[in-house]
Amino acid sequence: TSEHTVTLPISLSATQLMRLAADETGFARELARPMPRPPATAARRGVRFHAWVERRFGQQPLIVDDDLPGAADADIEDDSDLEALRAAFERSEFAHRVPHAVEVPFHLILGGRSVRGRIDAVYADADGRFTVVDWKTNRSQSADPLQLAIYRLAWAELHALPLDEVRAAFVYVRTGATVLPDDLPDRSGLEALLAPTTS
Repeated sequence: TSEHTVTLPISLSATQLMRLAADETGFARELARPMPRPPATAARRGVRFHAWVERRFGQQPLIVDDDLPGAADADIEDDSDLEALRAAFERSEFAHRVPHAVEVPFHLILGGRSVRGRIDAVYADADGRFTVVDWKTNRSQSADPLQLAIYRLAWAELHALPLDEVRAAFVYVRTGATVLPDDLPDRSGLEALLAPTTS
């Protein structure tokens, strides 16, 4: 088979950067031959859950592009499952803390490209640091820590903070588990993911 270079777009979503890191060849094929994806009912419920959290904290949900908050959440089976998730969220520690910020849009320049995304919530901690939080509605604790690395760097750079003053956590809403991955890549580690792609 012949091999050719696929040029990365100037602008990537955080989700696209994660796909690039997870499967470089597959992502290159996706760029070379984009295929439409049918809308998934479960993903729409994920968007509804995230919009509910925004409203709960007094934030008006925003209509954004294909990287809607919760669009990747495909484990919400039906409306009763969505209600169960809301109830589980109300039992979590974060439900009783006032967030410093909710649904924070960002653009990072990494390796000469714009990486855009939206941070679910940011909490100011008692020690003066911040915790960037991403709500997860999936049943397994399988989220990619790379997402948190992007969000942590974005928050730090938006506010001119040293990276070690920003924590990053997945909150698995179903169980209430909070996972803070170790050894998240810094700016140079993220930029290394933007090397030329081949397929």
